[in-house]
Amino acid sequence: MKSETIRSRVRVGVIGGARAKAGPLAQAYDVGRMIAGRGAILVCGGLAGIMEAAARGAHEAGGLTVGILPGTQPADANPHIDIALATGLGYSRNALVAMNADVLIAIDGEYGTLSEIAYGRIHGKPVIGLGSWELEGVLAASSPEEAVRLAFEALAARPRP
Repeated sequence: MKSETIRSRVRVGVIGGARAKAGPLAQAYDVGRMIAGRGAILVCGGLAGIMEAAARGAHEAGGLTVGILPGTQPADANPHIDIALATGLGYSRNALVAMNADVLIAIDGEYGTLSEIAYGRIHGKPVIGLGSWELEGVLAASSPEEAVRLAFEALAARPRP
């Protein structure tokens, strides 16, 4: 694939906790599949839980996945990550996840997810929440389908840099 093609593809960040229950994990998987189905790149924190479920969905649907890892070892990425970027930054890598997405979909999650939402909003990124933090500036979705639809609608409504 030509690099110009990859650079022009939409990057959807899927954010959420490493420890999640079956319901949110299934939602993340479905979101990942739908992101890949739209030809977008899935960006996440690259580890377990919501990140792994979304990456698995995207990967199994033929999509490209990028994991921005908190540690120093690319091998720490879950097996569904195509491009593992080790940062050595710990939770500070959350800023990089937000900055490397055109739009964010938050699924479940705790304070790490909240920090990614905040970084996304600070930098003017649309954020969709699916069973996540209910905050001003976060568009609430009630299903994976609605979350992905809202994400792409939000992108279509604003010019890309």
